[in-house]
Amino acid sequence: MNTVDITVNGALQHATVEPRTSLADFLRDDLGLTGTHLGCEHGICGACTVLINGEISRSCITYAVTCDGANIQTIEGLDDDPLMEALRQAFSEEHALQCGYCTPGMLITARDVIAQHEQLTPDTIRRHMSGNLCRCTGYRGIVNAIARVANDPATNRQETLITGLGPAPGPDKHHQTGPDTSSSARVRPTHAPQTLSAPPLTNPIATPTSTPDDWLTVQQIFSLPHPLSKVWALVSDPERVCDALPGIALDGPAVDGKVRGQATIKLGPIAPTFAFTGTYQIEENDRKAIMTGDGNDRRTRSRVKGRAQTQLIDLGNEGTEVRFEIAYVMSGPLAQFGRLGLVQDLITRMTKRFAHNVEAALSHRSDSNAPAPASLWQGWWLACCHAARRLTGRKDT
Repeated sequence: MNTVDITVNGALQHATVEPRTSLADFLRDDLGLTGTHLGCEHGICGACTVLINGEISRSCITYAVTCDGANIQTIEGLDDDPLMEALRQAFSEEHALQCGYCTPGMLITARDVIAQHEQLTPDTIRRHMSGNLCRCTGYRGIVNAIARVANDPATNRQETLITGLGPAPGPDKHHQTGPDTSSSARVRPTHAPQTLSAPPLTNPIATPTSTPDDWLTVQQIFSLPHPLSKVWALVSDPERVCDALPGIALDGPAVDGKVRGQATIKLGPIAPTFAFTGTYQIEENDRKAIMTGDGNDRRTRSRVKGRAQTQLIDLGNEGTEVRFEIAYVMSGPLAQFGRLGLVQDLITRMTKRFAHNVEAALSHRSDSNAPAPASLWQGWWLACCHAARRLTGRKDT
């Protein structure tokens, strides 16, 4: 048994819980907050969505013990929230609910989406809400209700700004960095810059992240002890770049700037392979290379658009600075993983591995310590499970 102190809807709860008790069970069984519904219990349907430290999170796959010291808000705790009040009225008038089982999670997610976007179209609403499933309505009423509130000039977003999206219990909002949310500018989730341990023979890597438009972006900035010309020879070759990117494989050389290939990402028991087509653009004067891709995974019926950009800065005798950025937008059944932060974490690790592989290739050394691609992805997945206890109900082994 573990003792935890959790603030739920403004009230401090001192409780003793089993290590494997989910937050959803704790809220429902121990506190009687049955507005948090249990559906799939695998973090897919979104019925159990709550706010943890201001971030939407799946309570069915979050252990209560990991929320010690966290601030939780359930649907009951948002009774007096102005934005939630507007959403409840719109959901009722737009016939956005039938059985009502998905409604609490829908409302909390919709509130989060509206708080971060000044204008929303039906298409963007469907994309942002794709992690919340409804078996009754066909979604039209839900989309209409959210659009009505989102595009209402009277909607006050400033009181409901969300610090960011990430695995529960999420980072402390007081340690977030990003744009000043006191202005009326469009608010998007901004993750704090991280300093990751660098691969061998490279300088420390900084990873500021941002979200331009609807794309989620991860950037790595690192230095290599090699002259600009040597690094550029690798970066300007799409085959060598893809060789350094875990899970990315081209079907052959680029033809007239066009590329085809496959991108495989292992998410626990799910291993989608996106067959993609794209472009590889070289900007010689700016020492910049941009690869784009648009692919589908038939098994999960999911789609991803991606962009990988590499820009080099000449540091003279100190070598070359590499600014590597991956941006993506995902739709379909796998989209909820992007909102939960799992894919962001994998992409961050992927870009870190890219830095390691580029250094190894330029130094002409055998990277005997690098794991095989399959075990690499599996290791990343286990690290995510160990850190956030998400997406599986099994103990780490």
